[in-house]
Amino acid sequence: MTEVVSVKFKNNGKAYYFDPDGNRVEAGEDVIVETSKGLEYATCVVGNHYIPDEKIIPPIRPVIRVATENDKRVAEINRQREKEALVICRQKIAEHGLDMKLVGAECSFEGGKTTFFFTSDGRVDFRELVKDLASVFRNRIELRQIGVRDEAKMLGGIGICGRPFCCSQFLDDFQPVSTKMAKIQSMSLNPAKISGTCGRLMCCLRYEEEAYENLVKTVPKNGAFVETPAGYGNVTQVNLLRRTVKVRLDGDGEDVYKTYSADEIAAIPGGRPKPGEPLPHLLKARPAPEEPAAEAQDEPEERPEQYMEAEEAAQPAPAAEEPRRVSVQREGSHPRSRHGDRPKREGGAQKREGSAPRQDGVKPRRSEGQRQGGKARGAAQQPRQQREQQQPREQAARPPRRGGYNRRRKPPEGGDKAK
Repeated sequence: MTEVVSVKFKNNGKAYYFDPDGNRVEAGEDVIVETSKGLEYATCVVGNHYIPDEKIIPPIRPVIRVATENDKRVAEINRQREKEALVICRQKIAEHGLDMKLVGAECSFEGGKTTFFFTSDGRVDFRELVKDLASVFRNRIELRQIGVRDEAKMLGGIGICGRPFCCSQFLDDFQPVSTKMAKIQSMSLNPAKISGTCGRLMCCLRYEEEAYENLVKTVPKNGAFVETPAGYGNVTQVNLLRRTVKVRLDGDGEDVYKTYSADEIAAIPGGRPKPGEPLPHLLKARPAPEEPAAEAQDEPEERPEQYMEAEEAAQPAPAAEEPRRVSVQREGSHPRSRHGDRPKREGGAQKREGSAPRQDGVKPRRSEGQRQGGKARGAAQQPRQQREQQQPREQAARPPRRGGYNRRRKPPEGGDKAK
């Protein structure tokens, strides 16, 4: 890493690196630096900083000193001399009748050299002009021919975009610009629309060239034969920035135009095949996007509180505690125990009328009439659907076995006898 300072000799000039040589320079200060032409007056744009050694082009020259008040006064005198030199030089050019346009003049800081910049369409013999100027200024005279782009950079101005010239603001070097850059960007090839004030192609055509070159590789060209989801056709219009194309589909009737994205079509290499040859299928089948279910769209999103409420509703509600019965003894009623049960009647259980006497340890058998009455009451209490299901089973008779007899035991006549 090397410590340097960046300085400019003109406001619209290029920045150069110089060795601070122990001086502490801040941005915006005027300095005196050493150049191949002697001492020059410059302005610091970046103070002391470090840069890699690879960015330095040797030899790097030092900063002599920070400009003093006397140095600033000398620089102001030189600017006045430059204005006077332009007026005198224009008069001499008109006297000699030379085909040249004077652009600017520059005086060295030490005052030993004056440089004039001019533009011309061809070569100019200005030897006599140099002699007349040397006799007037009494110093070394240099005439330098520049191009129209350098002229625009020195003079400055407003471009067709409404902003100051790029070359006079931030461009350090002029890069080559061609008509191909305007063609790639789908711009009009009218010279009046793509040319700057200097008469050359606009420098801004180069800014987006790389981006357009990458887009051209992914989008079919105008007139290409492509395969679309609706069939085959030719591209009639291309929008590189949006990556969309307009396709005229093949058909016997009226022309049908549809607009597709560059990812939805496939260009056929070699163009349209000859008559009789099969059409290639290069378009890859893409799965259709899954549409969300209609029920999922209608149902609102449930919050966690709603899930908790749903779970609580699903759980069975706890049985309510029955209130404890409190018995109140009426007059003339039997006294109850402390557990609320009625006391047993004296003499044991009473016998029902018409019931058979029960022996100790033996359950009396019911009569035939009692059994038939119990069945009728039980059948009446069954649900209707259950009775209908049981009815066909009772009616269905079991087929007799082959080679034998029906072993189903028949009930004895006269009904069952009570045991």
